[in-house]
Order: sequence, then structure tokens, then C-alpha cells
Amino acid sequence: MIHFERHMSTKLRLTLSLVSALLLTSGWVGAGGLPLAVALVPLLLISAQYSASWRDALRMTGWATLTFVVWNVATVWWIWNATPIGPIAATFFSTWWSLAAFVLFHIVSKHTPKGLAYLFFIVAWISGEYLYINAPALSFPWLVLGNGFSNDTWAVQWYEWTGVLGGSLWVLTLNVLATQSLLTMRKRAWVATTLALVVPMVVSLVLYEVNSPERERYTSQEKVSISVVQPNVDCYEKFNSDAAWQQENLLALLRETPDSVQFVLMPETSLGAMLHEGHIASEPVVRRFASELAAHNPQAMIVTGCESVRMYGKERGSETARRSGGTYYDIYNTSIGIDATAEAPAVHHKAKLVVGVETIPAWLREGGIFAIDLGGTVGQLGIGKTARPFSHNDIRIAPAICYEGLYGEFLGEFVRNGAELIGVVSNDGWWGNTSGHRYLFSFCRLRAIEHRRDVARSANTGVSGFITSRGDDLSRMEWDERGVLTADLRTNNRITFYTRHGDYLGRISLYVALLCLLYCVAYNAKKRFYLVD
Repeated sequence: MIHFERHMSTKLRLTLSLVSALLLTSGWVGAGGLPLAVALVPLLLISAQYSASWRDALRMTGWATLTFVVWNVATVWWIWNATPIGPIAATFFSTWWSLAAFVLFHIVSKHTPKGLAYLFFIVAWISGEYLYINAPALSFPWLVLGNGFSNDTWAVQWYEWTGVLGGSLWVLTLNVLATQSLLTMRKRAWVATTLALVVPMVVSLVLYEVNSPERERYTSQEKVSISVVQPNVDCYEKFNSDAAWQQENLLALLRETPDSVQFVLMPETSLGAMLHEGHIASEPVVRRFASELAAHNPQAMIVTGCESVRMYGKERGSETARRSGGTYYDIYNTSIGIDATAEAPAVHHKAKLVVGVETIPAWLREGGIFAIDLGGTVGQLGIGKTARPFSHNDIRIAPAICYEGLYGEFLGEFVRNGAELIGVVSNDGWWGNTSGHRYLFSFCRLRAIEHRRDVARSANTGVSGFITSRGDDLSRMEWDERGVLTADLRTNNRITFYTRHGDYLGRISLYVALLCLLYCVAYNAKKRFYLVD
């Protein structure tokens, strides 16, 4: 057994804290997610050598804060390119959830049996991730531990059962087992740690083979030809430059798509016009695109993005409604499906809004002074309430918008409503040629696995492309490229366990964390009265 001196040097604690931060960044800087298996071990070792005093709890809080702040800054610094306040706000809120879970664990670990403390650590962390995913107007689930495997999809094919929170459960369990192995140096502990690492990967490799596109379950599915368009327009100039030129740029790319395609995806807000929802079909830009589609490829549907406005009149129609001259209205970030043969375009309103850009907490909305101006509509946008796929030629595709690709449970609503393919239209250029746009694409690999749906993604610039239902890249266009990609994707009607049940691990963790805290209180009460040793 390894013993840690109570007076572990400050230099050693600093080193361990920074090593934790370095290992935690691995899944978001291109190094792969496997280092996450031991990323929290150094921090857990610091906790193990501290006493139960409140002074030591404060010291532990300091080291944990350092770790999580460095982790956040190292992985979301690129938000600075859009707004200096962005990485500061993201670091503050993301650090809080991790810190709360770890400090609570540290306190509980000094007053309860070790097994219970470690169980609480795991469920408290996952509970924090789940609450952050679902936090109104504050959600930024970029650093959910399970997201760290977006470049290692071969290892997490079982996300179709658990979603990314299953990845978090795996990481946290491995860290606990590895810590115990180091503290006890027992052979049994090392065997358990090795099995916990290897068995899920073996299961994943089996699932990877089972879900091969060459297998009968997929070759029997219908093939759908889809084109994704990448116009490569500077997103900061998009809302201020000539809308007619931008539309012509898109139409020129539309003419490059093969005659056989059934869907053409164009980026988020790419139409460059505010459409009135009472008469979208008669808007000049919609009529122009429908006319071009009818002439060039009448068998296809264009799925693209725009801003739209819904008028309510004198009564406030929603909590997010704005007011002008006595009239209430909502502005939406919208995807529309333009079909040359349909009477009106299909419409989807973005439901998962970008914090600070498209949504702000209710108490900060007045005046919009805290809204970040990236060139489009500033302030609180209307929030979509449903996730309905677009249907064309009896094929249903999810018309997700940008940030919605981060939310596995939300995309599952599209699939439960019949989506056989996942489409994502996005505008990723705000952060320049950094990891921001690359990981928005790679996270879509995890969505493909969770729901076993092929994915088509169109971005304003990098990365546009196609992903198979087991998370493999089929083809892609990188940063600063203009053009059209076309691929044949396969439809799928199978509903995975995760699609059906969503983030059930988060909900279970909340209940178990509460039970652990209640047990901790009861256990310490018994100790006070000498009812337990």
C-alpha cells in the first residue's frame, strides 16, 4: 500500500493538479480520449492525503479549481475569437459543475466508507453534467467527459445504449479504480482496472463490426443521394454584405449538384433574409430558390437556414417575444425545407440556442446589454418547441441547426418522430480556423452512433461532410474550402436503446446522489452516537 505524507509538498500538489488538467484536455485537442481514463487520478491522490478538516477542504478546493480552470481555458479558449467574455463565462460555469462534484466528494470521503464516497463521486459528477446539459439559457455541454471520445468512435460504439453520459461513467469508474489500485497496490485492484478498461472496448469493437455498412441490416436499407454545400462566406460579413450576391453564390453551387440528389443541404442562416412566417412560400428568396430547384432538380428538397419572424399582435405570444410599436413578435433561427412541388416550405425552429448569442437568462434580457453581437439578430431568440423531421419522397431527415448537434437526447426526438437520417446545417466560422469548428463536426459522430443514423452536415465554412451510422467519416470539406460534396447515405428505421430512453443515466445519477447524501447524514449521526465504528 502506498502512503502519502500529510505534508505532501506544495510543489508536488501543483504538479499533480496540472497533470490532471493536461490529461483532461486530451479529448478536445486531438490527442484522443483514452488519457481521460487516468486524468482525475492525480487530483484524487491529492484528496486522499488531506484530512477531514475544513481547512484542508478549502485547500483541496483550491487545487481542484486550478485543475478545472486550466482544463477549461485550454479547451475553449477559441471562443475568444468571437467575444472576449465568451471563454471567461464558459470557464466560470463549466468549472462550477466539476468543482461542486469534486469538493462534495472530498468532504463525503472523509466521513463515510470509501466505497460509498467513490459511488457518490461518480453519480455527483454525472448529475452535474446532466443538469448543465439541461440548464435553461446557460447550457454549454462541450466538456461532458463522454464527448472526449469523438475522435475514438471505435471505442464507444456502445453509446447506442448509454449516450455520452455512458462515456462519462466509464471515465469516472476507471479513475476511481486506478486510484484505488495505486493506493492499495493489490493485484485484484489492478485486474479490476484492466478489465474495466478493456471489456468496454472489446464490446465496442464487436458492435463496430456488427454495424458495418456491408452487413445485411444496412445493405437492405434505402440509399439516399445527398449533397452538402459549403459557400465559404465570411460569417462576420454575411449579415452586412450584399444578400443578392450571397444568394447567387448558393444558387451557383446548387447548379453543381448532380441531378440524382434527393436532398441539398445549405448552411445555417444562409439565405440572408428575414422571412415572415405567415407567408414564407411567397417570400422572393424562397420563390427564387424553388424556381431554380424546379428547373435544375425538381426531385430534390433544399434544407437550409434563415432567420424568420412570427407576429403575435398586441398580446405577448411567448416568453421570448419582443415588442415594437405595441406589436409582439419572435425572431427565430430557422431551418426550412424548400420543395419545388410543395405548397409551403417545412419549418423547424432552433430549440437549443447558443448561450450569450441567441439566449440569455431571463434576468439579463432587459435591454439586451449582455447579448453578444456576432452580426445577426442580437438578444433572446424564440425557442423551438418540437423536433419534427422534414419529409420528402417518403424519406424523413432531421433538420438540426448547429448547436443542436451537441445534444444527443434532443436529436433523439427527431428520430423518435421518424427521422431516418440526420441533417445538420451550421455556421462555424465565428472562431476562425481553431478546434471550435472541427469539434462541432466530430461531436456529430457521437450523435450518429447514439441513434445509428447517417449524418449529412453543411457548414458555412469547415467542416462539411458525411458520417456513417457507426461514426466513420465518409467524406468532408475542410476550412476555407468552397464547393459541393455528394454521397449516398443509408436510411435506418431502427430505434436504439438510447434513442428511446435518452439521458437516463443522468436522471438515475441524480436520485443515487441524493440517496448517497442522505446515507452520509444518517451514517454520521450513527457515528456520533457510537452506533457504528
